[in-house]
Amino acid sequence: MATKILAWVTLVLRLEAATLWIGGVVAVVGFISLGCPKNLVDTEVMLGRLLSAGHSLTNTIEEAEVLIVNTCGFIDSAKQESIQAILEAASMKQRGACKKLIVAGCMVERYREQLLTEMPEIDAVLGTRDVEGIVGVLATGEAPERDPMYLYSEDSPRLRSTHRALAYLKISEGCSHACAFCAIPAIRGPQRSRTVQSVLREASRLVEEGVLEINLVGQDTTDFGRDLGHATAIEELVRALGALDGLRWFRLHYAYPSRVTDGLLDAIAGAPNCCKYLDIPLQHAHAGVLKSMARGGSRKDFMALVERVRKRVPGVFIRSNFIVGFPGEDDAAFEELRGFIADAQFDHVGVFSYSAEEGTKAFSLGDSVHRRTKEKRARILMELQQGISKKRGQSLVGRTLEVMVEGLHEESDMIVKGRHSGQAPEVDGNVLIVGGEPRLYEIQNVLITEAHAYDLVGVAEEARGDA
Repeated sequence: MATKILAWVTLVLRLEAATLWIGGVVAVVGFISLGCPKNLVDTEVMLGRLLSAGHSLTNTIEEAEVLIVNTCGFIDSAKQESIQAILEAASMKQRGACKKLIVAGCMVERYREQLLTEMPEIDAVLGTRDVEGIVGVLATGEAPERDPMYLYSEDSPRLRSTHRALAYLKISEGCSHACAFCAIPAIRGPQRSRTVQSVLREASRLVEEGVLEINLVGQDTTDFGRDLGHATAIEELVRALGALDGLRWFRLHYAYPSRVTDGLLDAIAGAPNCCKYLDIPLQHAHAGVLKSMARGGSRKDFMALVERVRKRVPGVFIRSNFIVGFPGEDDAAFEELRGFIADAQFDHVGVFSYSAEEGTKAFSLGDSVHRRTKEKRARILMELQQGISKKRGQSLVGRTLEVMVEGLHEESDMIVKGRHSGQAPEVDGNVLIVGGEPRLYEIQNVLITEAHAYDLVGVAEEARGDA
């Protein structure tokens, strides 16, 4: 998920234009947030810190005298997007619209000195473990002392940028896995979990604010609590959220395959408000490639996992992500991956081309697969998945599903879009509501009438509880 510079106002759309005192001088502040939901939570904490200190924000980019860019630096395409956003913000500063430019997030953790040296337009930087020091940075231009074990909690003020019925809740920070391709442990540090009680307190507050759907995020949500010596904490959390009055939906993202236990699956199946949805990034299916990735597993192992998930959680929707073009992925390895995806019949799939990242174990392997080969392989897999997704969507035609109604479709003000519980925000498809009386930010019954490669089409019926 990425909020591009020209669409940054979606983060502050419900805020009135206002001013911010910085070092005794009045300034107007705007945010640009890029990257994943975990990064979005960091942005929301920074927004919350500013507002709790008595400051406000503008929703008009032309008014912004201070721009804060929260960057993503995970893979090459994300870095390029972040650099472009910084350059565009810098150009606004050169034109006089912006007088201060602050860069935050993952790019800062990876390239702090390079950014300050090569982009003199940047006035200050703020890393992923400095986010709650944003008020001081705005006032002085000096970054706070870095806390390597920073972890936000229910006491961290947040201003949610999602619509009022939806929230992300970050249950942990960092990662202690050693995947060869991944820079996240270097960027965000080792796994550190909140307590079950801390998460529940925040979830309860979100429900009191009118949130109907909570998406649990962390670099590996299934590792939640293990660093605290609590190996079954994620199961306990699922069961506790399942009993939280007023919470209509919640779901888990980023489940590590070896951590998907029967106990967790039973907890998901037994919680009435837990979406029967599991996001398990498998990354590949060829045993040799997986070994080189320092992931482990095989096509046979992962097929058994998919079958076990579907057996223990009836009706579950499964999402997975895969990397093509990892060093050593020859034609045979790619064909094994393609065959696995065809057999597994996932509901949703994301495909990424391998990006050689400095500081990762795989960087020394080079980047042996040609860019065009990566692009071709990614296209082949996505075309395969389009057919699978359409077929699985067609099995829903004629059924009435609960749908979170979220707003007008970007391409037509005649169509309202929403999501059923098997569709996560931003990464999966939508339900396009073309008839009836959809009710914004409610979970409403929708009769499914058509299925396409990614989206379903339906007609709104009476909302739950209506006479």
